[in-house]
Amino acid sequence: MKHFFTFLALSFAVQTLQAQKVEFEEFDLDNGLHVILHQDNGAPLVTTSVLYHVGAKDEQADRTGFAHFFEHLLFEGTKNIERGEWFGIVSSNGGRNNAYTNDDFTYYYEVFPSNNLELGLWLESERMLHPIINQIGVDTQNEVVKEEKRLRVDNSPYGRFLENVKKNLFVKHPYQHTTIGEMEHLDAASLDEFLAFNKKYYVPNNAVLVVAGDIDLAKTRKMVTDYFSAVPRGADIERNFAKEDPIVEQITAKAYDPNIQIPAVVTAYRMPSLKTRDSKVLDMISTYLSDGNSSKLYKKMVDEKKMALQVGALNFSQEDYGMYLIYGLPLGDNSLESLVSEMDEEIVKLQENLISEKDYQKLQNKFESDFVNANASVEGIANSLAEYYTFYGDTNRINTEIDVYRSITREEIQQIAQKYLNKNQRLILDYLPESSKN
Repeated sequence: MKHFFTFLALSFAVQTLQAQKVEFEEFDLDNGLHVILHQDNGAPLVTTSVLYHVGAKDEQADRTGFAHFFEHLLFEGTKNIERGEWFGIVSSNGGRNNAYTNDDFTYYYEVFPSNNLELGLWLESERMLHPIINQIGVDTQNEVVKEEKRLRVDNSPYGRFLENVKKNLFVKHPYQHTTIGEMEHLDAASLDEFLAFNKKYYVPNNAVLVVAGDIDLAKTRKMVTDYFSAVPRGADIERNFAKEDPIVEQITAKAYDPNIQIPAVVTAYRMPSLKTRDSKVLDMISTYLSDGNSSKLYKKMVDEKKMALQVGALNFSQEDYGMYLIYGLPLGDNSLESLVSEMDEEIVKLQENLISEKDYQKLQNKFESDFVNANASVEGIANSLAEYYTFYGDTNRINTEIDVYRSITREEIQQIAQKYLNKNQRLILDYLPESSKN
């Protein structure tokens, strides 16, 4: 989590929030591409980014990992960019770039000196209009993804922790699968399947383009139109994912990891969509419980009782459902059951009592601080603009979401804890060393 400002700096930031309102303009091309422009001439830099509304949840159950695979594959080359030249073009022109994928979307971006804005637009238009998807690229990236999985999952301590939470918490919805996918699914996929996936999802009407930074709005609008208008519209995408039945009885599960010596435990609750107000209240609850060394769980279980090496709470919010996780790693001879008991005690306190006015004000200050930080960089603004448009249909939420958090009351925090954080609505997962397996 982001650091706290000093009290004086925080007070100043809160007073100047209105002055930091993010101005933008937006429009649609005839092919369905939504475009958002944000002008900030404070530094000679520009961010060009494209968010494709495709993630792991859009994959077939027997073809997982496609969205993450495409994050890599669409850097291979295009009709006008030779294979392997993408990153060299960016770096030799003073830029940097990256991409990431999750269960809901894939995000590509470049940061250039502002005199290279047109280059950034050309690169992203090439990715959308002229990608070269052939067997050489598929085979190359298959090995890259396999190595990433070995490094980040197979050989990483606690690398399958979230994977095991998801597969036990979701029964019907594709959130039960991992973002990186199963390697045998990628091995079994034909080139035609990769081509079909690209044709379906990496199209202008399933994307939003953001240009943010030191730009001239009129000139940028013309450049965007020139580079992207020729990209053909794709077929409309229909999403009709299976709905989960409510959890009405506590689920218990175990998972084993050959890369750990210290076990862990998590209590996980299935939550509503990130688009709901309830999800925002849960953000505040997780911050209250575990943000920083003075938070309730850390202070009690790590500092005072010395029961845990690590403890935390996280509202893992997503487009369709979220996951609320409370986890801990025991210290010494403390059992996983004792950690769960202490965690539950803090939840019961939330359910039975209002948090103190002091703690409430601390929460409000923290969210004000995070709001200022999120809008402090052009890169951050570009990302936020894309996500607010995609998931809320309201780009201006970049300026108004803080008002939602401001309006959350102590009573509402108590009510949401009572509504969602109950023993009969959760999973308890013991995550254990492989050596402890009988």
